Amino acid sequence: MTPPLSPVQAAELYEQLLDDALEATARLAGDLALQPILAVHPPAACETMAARAPGCFRVIAQRGPDLGARIDCAVREVGASGYGPILVRGSDSPALGAETLEGALHALERCDLALSPDRAGGYVLVGLRGPAPGLFDHPMSTPSVLADTVANAKALGLRVELLEPGFDLNTIADLHWLREARDRGEVLPCPRTLAFLDERGLW
Repeated sequence: MTPPLSPVQAAELYEQLLDDALEATARLAGDLALQPILAVHPPAACETMAARAPGCFRVIAQRGPDLGARIDCAVREVGASGYGPILVRGSDSPALGAETLEGALHALERCDLALSPDRAGGYVLVGLRGPAPGLFDHPMSTPSVLADTVANAKALGLRVELLEPGFDLNTIADLHWLREARDRGEVLPCPRTLAFLDERGLW
């Protein structure tokens, strides 16, 4: 988002996204009887993030040379602790709500992998019945992330189901989708983000 946002504006926007995502995830986890886990990169930031996140979070370090490896390691660590199913979300999906998480949990009763696509060719939510080594063994942050993940899943023999799509905030154009969602009257779990954008006139 830089440009047109300055680096400071982009960092401040991300702070609001992160705090909204943490609060919403804590609330949804409580409603759905899930254990919220925050996977942090770099590992040295774990203590800082543990202090920032609601107290219900378990905090673990992300490990691996790239995003795909770090997601895989986090899923393996969580799976080894006996948790399942496993839902993975990022912090840049401000409209991600209960319906999508509930949809993923229901889908995982009949499939191994549930994905909520985003507009950029990736996904806003990954649902897994358990660890799936090799699933994320492909380049991330590309327009083919969803297709690559589905291809890997099929090669691993996993049953895949696509959920209702959502959107991430990757570019300034994505802010229009967020504003349109609010204008349609959608209940959005990102009050800090919306207030920040309004106050700064960054729409």
